[in-house]
Amino acid sequence: MNLNIDQIRGLFPVLHQEVHGKPLIYFDNAATTQKPKAVIEALVNYYELDNSNIHRGAHALADRATRYYENTRESVRDFINAKESAEIIFTKGTTESINLVALTFGRKFIGKGDEIIISTLEHHSNIVPWQMLCEEKGAILKVIPINEAGEILFEEFEKLLSPKTKLVSIVHASNALGTINPVKKIIDAAHLVGAKVLLDGAQSTSHLEIDVQDLDCDFMAFSAHKLYGPTGLGVLFGKREVLEAMPPFLGGGEMIKEVTFEKTTYNDIPFKFEAGTPNIADVIAFKAALDFIKNLKKSEIKAHEDELLAYANELMKDIKGFIPVGTAQDKVSVLSFNINQMHPFDVGQMLDARGIAVRTGHHCTQPLMKRFGIEGTVRASFAVYNTKSEIEQLAEGVARIARLKNK
Repeated sequence: MNLNIDQIRGLFPVLHQEVHGKPLIYFDNAATTQKPKAVIEALVNYYELDNSNIHRGAHALADRATRYYENTRESVRDFINAKESAEIIFTKGTTESINLVALTFGRKFIGKGDEIIISTLEHHSNIVPWQMLCEEKGAILKVIPINEAGEILFEEFEKLLSPKTKLVSIVHASNALGTINPVKKIIDAAHLVGAKVLLDGAQSTSHLEIDVQDLDCDFMAFSAHKLYGPTGLGVLFGKREVLEAMPPFLGGGEMIKEVTFEKTTYNDIPFKFEAGTPNIADVIAFKAALDFIKNLKKSEIKAHEDELLAYANELMKDIKGFIPVGTAQDKVSVLSFNINQMHPFDVGQMLDARGIAVRTGHHCTQPLMKRFGIEGTVRASFAVYNTKSEIEQLAEGVARIARLKNK
């Protein structure tokens, strides 16, 4: 690998602090990644130099802000290899992107008796919108089961498919376990019965190379804040022909061509789905995050993160009382575990006292936790700026907590 991790860490101001008198070790990256200086500076520069509304202004600031905003759209297009920037819609996050599809595509194309398929691995944001739609439309929600390792049972998925299947909405990489789903196979199988496919890419986009044309997914949703970018910003990719067939999401400014009291004509994509003043500053700053990833190369990032995960598994496996949850063969850098007979929250607090930030609880995947018969897990998730030394301190902390419990 060619990454200089010390140099990379120097780009992240938040990492250089103490928590409870200990150097911060940040292992909560699946919840949100930290932001490099370039992203922070892009936010400041917009507000100090370019603050203006976009698209409709005739002055220099509006022109600059519009250009920078649309440059980010093009960077996102390149990042996921969409055919054209018009297929990129900015939203508040992955959750809003999924809800947008449910409330537009779902309401128009899914009716009574139709079927939607999700998996046991889903985040609540890829469960609840479909439950609400099914309740409204009289549609049926089906769930792909998983094995003990946390991998979907593909043969069972194939059995669920039928001519009634209108949509398969599935997570690309599990936020709770790290499992990477075989989404290319899933998409191909779904398309054979005429179903559309939405990928929840909230976790996969920061770890894996994404090519929506090669995957052939109809939609993909993801968030900027898990990609070293600002919070409150997300993306929905959709194929042009599907987006054009969908009704608007919200009514207001920018999403229209002409309004009269008798009739309104809607704007072209992507603007049809971007009503009102958007999150201009964060969209502009998101380009700096995408440039950061591009400059490092996704393949280098993934190799480093895979090495950290393998090292963590090696150090943890012999700790008495350590129980891994989610042992799929193909994973992103998420280590989910419990310590025998301890509540995850208690473990998290004890690690926090050592300056180690992890996530505890059900990770917005309560049905998945129920599948394993547990309340939740401790989740350590790794990013490009994490180190083997930090992994060693995590393992030492877990070992000490486990020993205290076993005394």
